[in-house]
Amino acid sequence: MGITGTKITPSTGTEFTGLKGRQLVDQDVAEATLAALEETGVVVFREADIDDEDLIAFGRLLGNVLPLPMGGHKLKEIQRITRDASASKLAAYREATFHWHIDGTTGEIPDKATLLTARQVTDDGEGDTEFANTYAAYEALPEEEKAQLADLYALHSFAASQLVAIPNPSPEERALWDRNPTRKQPIVWTRGNGRKSLLVGSTAGEVVDLPADEGRALLDRLLAWATQPQFVLRHRWTQGDLVIWDNTGLLHRALPYGPSSTRLMHRASLAGEEAVA
Repeated sequence: MGITGTKITPSTGTEFTGLKGRQLVDQDVAEATLAALEETGVVVFREADIDDEDLIAFGRLLGNVLPLPMGGHKLKEIQRITRDASASKLAAYREATFHWHIDGTTGEIPDKATLLTARQVTDDGEGDTEFANTYAAYEALPEEEKAQLADLYALHSFAASQLVAIPNPSPEERALWDRNPTRKQPIVWTRGNGRKSLLVGSTAGEVVDLPADEGRALLDRLLAWATQPQFVLRHRWTQGDLVIWDNTGLLHRALPYGPSSTRLMHRASLAGEEAVA
């Protein structure tokens, strides 16, 4: 099956149309998807209406599909993304996803990619998803600054991301957050193929060996740089859309939506394939 995608912006995003449901579970489609992810970071299948079993099957053509604890779904590889606490044990933490982040930065090998499909959307655009290309953002940095960042590391934690959303937690909340691991990661992620990107976002709480205020200022400045309009793609959801993104080289965030919103997404994730270096 030959398929052709259309670039959404010159640097970020490829859109495919005309494929529905089970049609996506095809080796040719998977190869085209992986090529587009490598080139543009985000792949959009408009109104694909893929069911959960086929979403997992398609994911397995792209990589190793991870089990997602507390996903709130009968299938262990599917996670329900909602702010409805009756439908997801993770609903209370969704406000943190309104801030720029990369999944899995507290692990040695962050997730390779995320597959997200819209089961229910709102009419007012609440909950649109934005992506920021950290490959392009790094490339655009002045050479002098690239050299300055080359040997710097940041500490990433679940607590740091939650503090952005809830700056004054109760002692019990903070203790719960702190049970999760903290990971030292380079600010510049260099792949085995030589490609580089910025590893920043809400999970980055401090810079190793810098005073707290200086490190915070640097992280804030780099995040502001990476999320400038020329590096950002906004996806406006239509019910049935499937969006896949390179989790290692793109920041993402959901635009705010309330606890009573009907927004419901189903997510699958692919295991990482390369440790951060």
